[in-house]
Amino acid sequence: MDCFIAGFGGQGILLMGKILAQAAMSEGLQTTFLPSYGPEMRGGTANCSVVIADALIASPVVDTMDVLVVLNQQSYDKFLPRVRAGGLLLVNASLVQPHAAQDASLRVAGGRLTDIAGELGDVRFSSMVALGCFVRATAVVPLAAVAQQMRELTAKRPELQEANERALQRGYAL
Repeated sequence: MDCFIAGFGGQGILLMGKILAQAAMSEGLQTTFLPSYGPEMRGGTANCSVVIADALIASPVVDTMDVLVVLNQQSYDKFLPRVRAGGLLLVNASLVQPHAAQDASLRVAGGRLTDIAGELGDVRFSSMVALGCFVRATAVVPLAAVAQQMRELTAKRPELQEANERALQRGYAL
């Protein structure tokens, strides 16, 4: 599965990709994680590709994708044409207005992810809401493996772990 996750810097895009990649590895799957971000700390562009497979992966570069996760309009506009027919589009409807010309073959998931994160106390949790939604929509890795990796990768911020866990669960429930 070729996955591409995109949004603004500060939305947790790279953390989401890293958690997903490490959860896949913990389940014995082959995986690659390739982050990319602009020079700005917050508000610039951020994206990453995560490739998950049973066999060896030839390249971490994702030109066309099975799954596109977009947390902002700019990313939706830029990367939508690269989703394979029949692929999954996971959209943050709080910040993305879908095009009328969107490929009807795409499966669409997501919801008002930023709004849900705000209800949980901080809009920065939107990536964890998206990650929970991703796990439910793809079933590529178990939620327990993702939750474990989230706890390990956010261990330096123990005060946020409970909220991240709630955000992950809320996304899974979408």
